[in-house]
Amino acid sequence: MTPAPPRPAGRRSVGCKVRSAAALALGLVLALVLSSCTMFGPSDGGSKSAAAQPDPSIAAAAPAELRSFYSQQLSWSRCEGDFQCAKVKVPVDYSKPDGGTIELAALKLAAKGGNKKGSLLVNPGGPGGSGYDFVRDAGSTNISEKVRANFDVVGFDPRGVKRSAPVTCLTDQERDASRAKIYNLDTDAGLAEAFADNKAIAAKCAEKTGPVLAHVDTVSAAKDLDILRGVLNDTKLNYLGYSYGTFLGSTYASLFPDNVGRMVLDGALDPSLSYEELTSGQAKAFEKAIRSYVTKCLQGSGCPFSGTPDDAIKQIQAIIAAVEAAPETAKDGRVVNASMFVSGFILPFYNDTNWPVLTQALASAMKGDVSPMLRLSDFGADREPNGTYSANSTFAFNAINCLDYPMSADPAAMRAEEKQLRQDSPTLGYYFAYGGTSCRDWPYKNVRTPAPAEYKGSADIVVVGTTGDPATPVEWASALRKQLGTASLLTWKGEGHTAYGRSNSCIGNAVDGYLVDGKTPADNTVC
Repeated sequence: MTPAPPRPAGRRSVGCKVRSAAALALGLVLALVLSSCTMFGPSDGGSKSAAAQPDPSIAAAAPAELRSFYSQQLSWSRCEGDFQCAKVKVPVDYSKPDGGTIELAALKLAAKGGNKKGSLLVNPGGPGGSGYDFVRDAGSTNISEKVRANFDVVGFDPRGVKRSAPVTCLTDQERDASRAKIYNLDTDAGLAEAFADNKAIAAKCAEKTGPVLAHVDTVSAAKDLDILRGVLNDTKLNYLGYSYGTFLGSTYASLFPDNVGRMVLDGALDPSLSYEELTSGQAKAFEKAIRSYVTKCLQGSGCPFSGTPDDAIKQIQAIIAAVEAAPETAKDGRVVNASMFVSGFILPFYNDTNWPVLTQALASAMKGDVSPMLRLSDFGADREPNGTYSANSTFAFNAINCLDYPMSADPAAMRAEEKQLRQDSPTLGYYFAYGGTSCRDWPYKNVRTPAPAEYKGSADIVVVGTTGDPATPVEWASALRKQLGTASLLTWKGEGHTAYGRSNSCIGNAVDGYLVDGKTPADNTVC
């Protein structure tokens, strides 16, 4: 669960997680891939491969009203090079399974070894991240060879995301205009304008998306996950979830405790926290990450800041304040407002190997050129250089969170929250505020109240936290581990968001040993 470019009525949101995998030219190499970005070529059209015959015992164990979904036969086709793709049918509304259906897009990286243990389903985060894209673009680099030799690694787009009945709201041109809009949310007039714009966007989402918009909540997605497990012929769910994917995983564990196999939850989200508590936690964690970044920057060469870490932070705050006061024009002619600038600023914090890119973008901004920061902002918003948008992660994020969390849209309450957030993060607090504006006029009310996970199963679950994680503070991993009971906590002493696939051999070997060999790492292992 991670901050993303603020939408028209809010300074702050939580969007796709970032994983290391590919390169984007920004004067030097930016090793980032958003789970929702398309960095490879289109499908080759695909040839049919053998259909997977359903296991009748798995369907027989499912609820009677859902057996037709668990017994469907998957037809895998070659796609995206050497991958295989399939569609999985699930009900729109689980309370009315005989009603409408949607299809979930899945992509498989087939196991290379001769002793396949089953499937490993992967969710890269969000909400709104594409597991299909993640496995295609980063599966062979972020997931170890040992795991890939023993499991079919399967990525999927959850309901509402990209290829799976996507939440659809605005045209590409309207998205550009929406991101460029400036609101003064400290005034009644500015807040009213933001509410009005968000209400209009919500109406377009309802019109273009259809009935599934009411059912993109995480509980419904967790029920989809069990159907995916069933049609893959796995009696137990083996699962790797990052960031928001940990929330999806813990929800699954609470709903289907007896079906949990080997589950890794990396970059953990605490499901007991309110939306406002999550926001406060992230604001504090990002401020901590900014201090770590400037401290390292000042120790090296080419750092554009001077003085102490406190001085450097004040210089960053001055840059943001200058763009607030007078939005600047990038080389492509687009005007960069402060929300766009901040969304670009946030992005490199997900992986400290990308801090040099942030340094370059800030140094350029200090010289009057905000183009590098705009490119970062575009990357995080799924905007391609040609002006098209490659994914719907922003819209899916909003739709899912509006159903998953009650949010206060009372102006007095939001302004009090803004005051607190400015204390939590003097640099970014304002841009984490006013989240409630996104959901006040959403066509469907929240269907969930925050509560701890309630896992009663016997299978061990592994929870992973990172001490310098700006998006899911390490304290959330400890809290989730306690809620799950039968679980083990791994902690990486590092910077950035999540650990497995980008940290060290201590984390990698512990996770691999658990997934492949069933060896649960000792609780409270620190790497």
